Amino acid sequence: MESVRLVSREYQANDTVVTVGQVHIGGGQPVYLAGPCSVESEKQITEIAELIQGSAHILRGGAFKPRTSPYSFQGLGEEGLRFLKAAGERVGLPVVTEVMSEEEVDLVADYVDMLQIGARNMQNYALLKKVGAQEKPVLLKRGLAATIGEFLLSAEYILAAGNKQVVLCERGIRTFSNSYTRNTLDISAVPILKHLTHLPVIVDPSHATGSWDLIEPLAKASIAAGADGLMIEVHNHPSEALSDGPQSLKPEKFNALVQDLNALSRFLVENLKGGGK
Repeated sequence: MESVRLVSREYQANDTVVTVGQVHIGGGQPVYLAGPCSVESEKQITEIAELIQGSAHILRGGAFKPRTSPYSFQGLGEEGLRFLKAAGERVGLPVVTEVMSEEEVDLVADYVDMLQIGARNMQNYALLKKVGAQEKPVLLKRGLAATIGEFLLSAEYILAAGNKQVVLCERGIRTFSNSYTRNTLDISAVPILKHLTHLPVIVDPSHATGSWDLIEPLAKASIAAGADGLMIEVHNHPSEALSDGPQSLKPEKFNALVQDLNALSRFLVENLKGGGK
């Protein structure tokens, strides 16, 4: 695409490594961003953080939540940001949360190590320019019906505004099979994006499927496809979650999955990327 410049391999051949706190995303071992969809209380986010600290690299949790229904839980706002930051500091993990509007960017940036642009805001160009003017790394999610070209152009807005620390996240798109899954995970987007751009690419199998029992196979498929990491929703009591409980793993299942994913990653490096005979 002629209009994609800064994000392209032609502009930069080597992979960009995005630094979030002490965590490096891209060009190495898979990175795992994990935590609840929403920060519901100080006790909840702290307990989850303590249970996954040995497996997760970055703690996630929503403070401002965009919901399809206006009657659904919308998040705790700034109080949720305080709880998230405190939980991350308690266990030594950097934190990421979604920012929904230009007006929220400065407030959210004061609390977190990484700013997330959600799928619904992928083409909110004023917001992209605003986070592009920040020094915080940005996690950009693909829109529900966005083409790969449109996804890259949204990233271009952020880089063009001055922020080169951008991670792309494939999180599923709308297709005809949504009666079985929440969305359809576009696995092919991973190698395509890795070919077209130097930016790191991660996958969110939780939002792609909407079902906790589909996360493991699609997480493994994502790593096999070359993803630089995964964003996975984890809740200590999924049946009581105020948002996205059905797609959340319990902490013990997440920890076990990470062990399997790390083993898979090592196998791929040793056997498929020049390490094997």
